[in-house]
Amino acid sequence: MQDNTLKIKFGNNDLILETGKIAKQANGSVTISYGGTVVLVTACMSAEIKEGRDFFPLTVEYQEKTYAAGRIPGGFFKKEGRPSESEILTARLIDRPIRPLFPEGFLNDVQVMAMVLSSDGENDPDILAVNGASAALGISDIPFNGPLVCCRVARVNNALIINPTYTQWESSDLEVVLAANSKGVVMLESKAKEISEAEYLEAVKFGHVHLKELIHMQEEFAKKYGKPKAKIEFKKITPELATKVEEMAGKKLNEVYKLGTKEEREEAVHLLAKELEEKLTAEGFSAEDIKYALTEVEKEQVRNKILSDNIRIDGRGFKDIRPISCEVSFLPRTHGSALFTRGQTQSLAITTLGTGEDEQKIEALEGEKTKSFMLHYSFPPFSVGETGPVRGPGRREIGHGALAEKALLAVMPSKEKFPYTIRVVSEILESNGSSSMATVCASALSLMDAGVPIKDTVAGIALGLIKEGNKALILTDIAGLEDHFGDMDFKVAGTRKGVTAVQMDLKIDGIDIPLLEKCLAQAHEARIFILDKMSAALAAPREQLSAYAPRIDVIKINTEKIGELIGPGGKNIKAIIAATGASVDIEDDGTVLVGSTDAAKSDAAIKMIKAITDDVEVGRVYIGKVKRIMAFGAFCEIAPRKEGLVHVSELSDKFVKSVEEVVKVGDEIKVKVIGIDELGRINLSRKQAETA
Repeated sequence: MQDNTLKIKFGNNDLILETGKIAKQANGSVTISYGGTVVLVTACMSAEIKEGRDFFPLTVEYQEKTYAAGRIPGGFFKKEGRPSESEILTARLIDRPIRPLFPEGFLNDVQVMAMVLSSDGENDPDILAVNGASAALGISDIPFNGPLVCCRVARVNNALIINPTYTQWESSDLEVVLAANSKGVVMLESKAKEISEAEYLEAVKFGHVHLKELIHMQEEFAKKYGKPKAKIEFKKITPELATKVEEMAGKKLNEVYKLGTKEEREEAVHLLAKELEEKLTAEGFSAEDIKYALTEVEKEQVRNKILSDNIRIDGRGFKDIRPISCEVSFLPRTHGSALFTRGQTQSLAITTLGTGEDEQKIEALEGEKTKSFMLHYSFPPFSVGETGPVRGPGRREIGHGALAEKALLAVMPSKEKFPYTIRVVSEILESNGSSSMATVCASALSLMDAGVPIKDTVAGIALGLIKEGNKALILTDIAGLEDHFGDMDFKVAGTRKGVTAVQMDLKIDGIDIPLLEKCLAQAHEARIFILDKMSAALAAPREQLSAYAPRIDVIKINTEKIGELIGPGGKNIKAIIAATGASVDIEDDGTVLVGSTDAAKSDAAIKMIKAITDDVEVGRVYIGKVKRIMAFGAFCEIAPRKEGLVHVSELSDKFVKSVEEVVKVGDEIKVKVIGIDELGRINLSRKQAETA
């Protein structure tokens, strides 16, 4: 059995690539290890291309096996089921940088699968999966313009760290996932706590320097253990067809671009495609090739118009942002809402406030955790004027929601300051470029409308790129057509103080650091412009919560009283919830959160909690319930499991012949604590309570 291994010191541990031992029937397979974390990555390719195909069908799957962390899955089936949100996001993290590195016209099915076989609880397997995907493709016979390498950079206490552990990057103020090749940066995925563009660029440079060693390692690995690349016939349009489509459609496309709206342009292109199909199929060309050729002609014209005429399809300059409108309190009964429109992209964001019972529980390899802030993104087909099935959120929706959530995390209040569970939903009502950044803007306004005390307003902007040779033009606020035919989708979100999230994807094979620096500067300028527009609609969070939102009161109890408050089998806490209708959440440090939309219910619950947890005070008046009657007086319960004696002499200011003439079992009477003896026995007085 072959055991082909390469090893390199990378950060605090050795990074080890190995092939030839397992999964040998795949076109390419590797295991990649770092510390005690091991990931198996395989790459497979179909032998044939499906007839009529005009796109590259790459699929990427990422699976975290619970056995990797020595655990059994929760739930009824005790088996891994559909992918978690975290697994989907990692699959996208692998897909995004490798996709542009496949040759143009390559249409065979390719599937990359990454499986986490072992997890040490310290090193995140996502970075290993990206590197493993490139290595598996590199040693396979699948055409791939690699290698591609990836790392995570975190900044902790102003020090940059390569490949941080979970603990390190969760406590950092900057996290950058960087993928690169020999030509430059290919992908970025980042979150930050309002840092400057210069600080962000410093982290990218730091990671890029370290990645150069990995590029050499993968090149050597492929050279030693790789297969010869398969001879694949890439899809190409014949020069004859390309010339005919150019002659028949060129001038008409120029007229199409002058149309005012996206819908008009799309309809005109659709009619033009049908016209070409009717004429050219008669000459022996296939409908698929005609459509493919028209797309190529359209792409060339859009790019040439920008490069040669220095003007965009919709007439804007390179830094111009489409008209923006902001409206808050858009919906009457939600806790907070905002409508953000930029050109033909529109997001309606709705904020809902909940209690601790609404927190999301997450089962992950690194352990169970909870989330009190969630942002969900919805992209219905009508937003682009189409029909389609309406199912659960797709990978794109999950990815866009996660990016917007990441952008807002830096400004969210602490749980101590604002003890609510917060859910924001972005409904994309129209889309023509960068709905994820519209989501950031709408969500920030919605949170402020709900009275969530976020630290600052957050805005997002997407930039594009048209690059030919040494000429590179950066486009602010890209529309759908520029995204489709352009070379880059560069999204930056942040406040006036600094960056909170960055995501960059390319369709070319890398950009250099100086160009990246220009993109960050142009994005900063656009972000400030959008923040000014948003501030005109709502400058700061509302001081009062919506009347429809729950009120959460925070009280502190002695930690020794937690068990007493809960009661045997939860008896006491259940009784409080049943009697008042308020929600009660108890934390380990003695913090008790009482939530209700009705202030009276919250007050009643708080009184019941204090009655149980507060120490009995001499001189304080309580409502006591008569539990037992003796000849010498009545025993009253003034709090759960706290009883005191009202001596017969303290029942009334008049002579009492018999206790039962004054009170009966079950009566509720006002009593005053007049003393507590050395044995902890409580003495009560009814007659003194009446005059207190």
